[in-house]
Amino acid sequence: MARKPIESPKLFVLDTNVLLHDPTSLFQFEEHDVYLPMVTLEELDNNKKGMTEVARNARQVSRFLDEIVTRTKGDIGAGIPLAREKEKTPSGSLFLQTLNGSSIPTSLAADKADNQILGVALELKSAHSNRAVILVSKDINMRIKARALGVEAEDYFNDKVLEDTDLLYTGATALPPDFWDTHGKDIQSWQEQGRTLYRVKGPLVPGFLLNEFVYQDHEEKPFYAIVKERDGQTAVLQTIRDYSSQRNNTWGIVAANREQNFALNLLMDPELDFITLLGQAGTGKTLLTLAAGLMQTLEHKTYSEIIMTRVTVPVGEDIGFLPGTEEEKMTPWMGALEDNLDVLNKSDDEAGDWGRAATRDLIRSRIKIKSLNFMRGRTFLNKYLIIDEAQNLTPKQMKTLITRAGPGTKVVCLGNIAQIDTPYLTEGSSGLTYVVDRFKGWRHSGHITLQRGERSRLADYAAEVL
Repeated sequence: MARKPIESPKLFVLDTNVLLHDPTSLFQFEEHDVYLPMVTLEELDNNKKGMTEVARNARQVSRFLDEIVTRTKGDIGAGIPLAREKEKTPSGSLFLQTLNGSSIPTSLAADKADNQILGVALELKSAHSNRAVILVSKDINMRIKARALGVEAEDYFNDKVLEDTDLLYTGATALPPDFWDTHGKDIQSWQEQGRTLYRVKGPLVPGFLLNEFVYQDHEEKPFYAIVKERDGQTAVLQTIRDYSSQRNNTWGIVAANREQNFALNLLMDPELDFITLLGQAGTGKTLLTLAAGLMQTLEHKTYSEIIMTRVTVPVGEDIGFLPGTEEEKMTPWMGALEDNLDVLNKSDDEAGDWGRAATRDLIRSRIKIKSLNFMRGRTFLNKYLIIDEAQNLTPKQMKTLITRAGPGTKVVCLGNIAQIDTPYLTEGSSGLTYVVDRFKGWRHSGHITLQRGERSRLADYAAEVL
């Protein structure tokens, strides 16, 4: 039997935007080799000044390159091993452009950095006919140009949590009609703090995650429960509190549908430190989160104050610099907060105009609006931290924010991964997708994807057809 020929390691030519997007990308190509054109190093140098995320990433890449190059004793042209002292995972080598050789086609402008990188890739392809030369870029147009010139091109996939966002964890599972027949043998049930708990055993149990909701929609009496424990083929299901009933209203708000009921059960549980709510516009993410926050801050006294922040990425053209303090500068971005406070404030019909005005002032005194730019190094104690529009955060920014949480702090991330405004972020690589996937099944976190819009029939129809 003939042996398969051993394939040569691939040679990946990195575009600057890959390094600026993920500084550790140098170490993510395993046994394959990485090639950096000289113009990439020039662009890194041009981007290193300032306090933006891009500038920080450029400086980090430069530090990595310095660490790799300074430990090399031999000829740089022969390749530099990428394996780091603590981690020996990448076994490939780093090549830096040492010769001024690039064949830029006459159809491309020679002074443009992208075209110079394409020229280098073409030169490498002709010099290394025995191995695959692949250009890696986050720039779609760059990849199109590369393929037009006959150079293989790929997006940078390592930061993608999921290839298909339809596979993203939703936080709720419908139980089949025969669930109790197949899982009800030797069932145990008991009461704790007004809730019924069931210990079930069966083939579906290994697929359950902690704090995942399970439900059966019977017309007479639906069954809604949350997975509290799971051990092999055995799980403990706890019935949830019915927040769709007026007697369990949260700051005057009741759940309008099944997923909102699930969301309020997560938001009102003091044992859960990290909550993620996904859903399209109008599903009630901000309203439910604020109502639960006000209830636990002003009535239950679980948290000392509500802190709200969001990414300041404009949808259209930027309107320029804004006057005032940090809070005043953030006010135009916080229209959603004001709109929802209006709804929450109007829920008290008996208070009258004076009473509502006093309540509004009390609420505003307990809600602080903060900019993401000043979060580094802070610690929040006993705070209810809301991160709105979290789909626009990178995984690294998300880590920076969540690690601000001190003892007694609850972090709630809200967003719609179909509305990403940050360049180079996609549904698969958003920080929100990242945390939903990484936190699922942790005892002190919960997630739910809200399905139905409750804003108005106009908003629902627009979301569907536009």
